[in-house]
Amino acid sequence: MPAYRDEDKGNWFSSFYYQDWKGKRVKKLKRGFKTKKEAQEWENNFKLQSENSLDMKFKDFVNIYKSDIKTRVKYNTWVSKEYIINLKIIPAFGERKINEIKPSDIIQWQNELIGYRNDKGKGFSPTYLKTIHNQLTAIFNHAVRFYELKSNPARTVGCMGSKKSDKEMLVWTKEEYLKFADSMMDKDISFHAFEILYWCGIRVGELLALTPADFNFEDGTVSITKSYQRIKGEDIITTPKTEKGKRIINMPDFLVDEMQDYIARLYGCKPKSRIFPITKAVLYSEMRRGATEQNIKKIRIHDLRHSHVSLLIDMGFSAVAIADRVGHESIDITYHYAHLFPTKQNEIANSLNNLKEGN
Repeated sequence: MPAYRDEDKGNWFSSFYYQDWKGKRVKKLKRGFKTKKEAQEWENNFKLQSENSLDMKFKDFVNIYKSDIKTRVKYNTWVSKEYIINLKIIPAFGERKINEIKPSDIIQWQNELIGYRNDKGKGFSPTYLKTIHNQLTAIFNHAVRFYELKSNPARTVGCMGSKKSDKEMLVWTKEEYLKFADSMMDKDISFHAFEILYWCGIRVGELLALTPADFNFEDGTVSITKSYQRIKGEDIITTPKTEKGKRIINMPDFLVDEMQDYIARLYGCKPKSRIFPITKAVLYSEMRRGATEQNIKKIRIHDLRHSHVSLLIDMGFSAVAIADRVGHESIDITYHYAHLFPTKQNEIANSLNNLKEGN
């Protein structure tokens, strides 16, 4: 495995031929190595990757995983994956050969993450621990499924953390929201943004992607077809979070009037222009301001979506009808909001009692 010295620049380079995935013989050249050993090591790792040999370092397989997966998922999804991989997984396993990582190594890694505490004594949430482990499992699954790794050590060990969040689901009643809305009246964009969030129950990314073209004021509807993300300083528009997320929502008449007036006042706003050209951070700040002014409990922006669902449950709508409106599966509504259906178990028990007694 030769390496060559660049006499003019005083460093080393690697130059060799390999066979690509089409079976074609291709020349590879890479310059700028400080030592001969670095150039040789790079060539060896490259050949292992091109041959799909699992005798490679974990971090080198991650490059293969990235090449295979990145174009198949949403950009924002990949950014989240990459952040976890680089921060929580590569430091632990990057230099190890992927085919030599054992279940016992995974257990030690899990225990370190579970036992972590910051300077305030706070550890990672159960849902975050589960997300981290799921990403490691996904990488090994990819190696098993497509590159003939014998087994997935992360699957053997089992998951850590929990899918269920330990954060309490907080909601605003209609009365609390109306107090909050009074504080938003001084800022046109804030007032109308929160009106859509509360009365339609959409996600904040869906809100920030809305354009005039999404509204049909004659029918009184708003179409949810996209989501906005601010990622690495760029405005990114993607499809909604799930396929079920694409939906048409009927607005109450007062909201139709409010939004028609609001859009009409937007100077130079084109059909495809965002009507809320702000970021989530602005909404977070406004939400804290309004809650403080009105002396009502502070909730997260996503809790406005929970508040909308809670409102619909109180009004007697079914899980199926609510799911269609907010872009969920009905089983998800039943699972996540079961505690908000307080009378249903009593109704079932009473109905069964009446059935037995012949009523």
